[in-house]
Amino acid sequence: MEKKRTLRDNILSGILGILCIAWVYPIFMILFNSLKKETSISTGSAFQLPNSESFAGLANYVNALTSKGFLSALWYSLVITISSVVLILICCSMCAWFITRVNSKVSKALYYLFVFSMVVPFQMLMFTLSATADRLHLSSPYTICIIYLGFGAGLAVFMFCGFMKSIPITIEEAAMIDGCNPIQTFFLVVLPILKPTLISVGILETMWLWNDYLLPYLVLDRTKGYMTIPILIQYFRGSFGKVEMGPMMASIMMNIIPIIIVYLLCQKHIIKGVAAGAVKG
Repeated sequence: MEKKRTLRDNILSGILGILCIAWVYPIFMILFNSLKKETSISTGSAFQLPNSESFAGLANYVNALTSKGFLSALWYSLVITISSVVLILICCSMCAWFITRVNSKVSKALYYLFVFSMVVPFQMLMFTLSATADRLHLSSPYTICIIYLGFGAGLAVFMFCGFMKSIPITIEEAAMIDGCNPIQTFFLVVLPILKPTLISVGILETMWLWNDYLLPYLVLDRTKGYMTIPILIQYFRGSFGKVEMGPMMASIMMNIIPIIIVYLLCQKHIIKGVAAGAVKG
């Protein structure tokens, strides 16, 4: 029995190892090509390691930083990601607290609406959303967080509700007896208890927001220079099909490295938060 289990574990480890290599391989290829000269990438040696003839050093990174407005795109990406994540965490945690503590048909209907929103494809809404954002003047990096709140609320409310059901209501009752009003009870008592789920939801939303391309592309007013990094990357494709592959690869690496670092540092919190949010009430 022990031998069968060991064999099964070895086979499973081998399969998972192959899948890991398949997922990591494209990242290494982007990294290698970001260090090559343009001619080496486009002449069929894209799958070869850099050598003395093809190595370009950090030239592609310098080009990416200076030629297309990378720093301004980085700023807009940071503004959109941080403002949207903060808004989602505060509003959705408060909404989940209301849903779990107020036992009524309205709260139950709200919960199911949030859950249903997770299965609605974005393509069904994008054209109407773009027109609505223009009419409401939400086409800037400083207001698009309102739109992201709507799209990120489904998962956030679902996870917060799952964790909130495990919090004893007696803690909140004790705080109210001590003189706390509902706002003080939430921010001073409930919110600190929500820390594991706050971290996991924040990381998941950050990875989505940082890499999102379609929604900013449809909503942001690019005539004013509003571009996130994913939108900026496409501008390395010039006229007549010419693509600046070196700077493009460098931009992709500068875009994915921060979010990979954040994920690696916080992955244990994601697992804890998802497990906590899966508690049944």
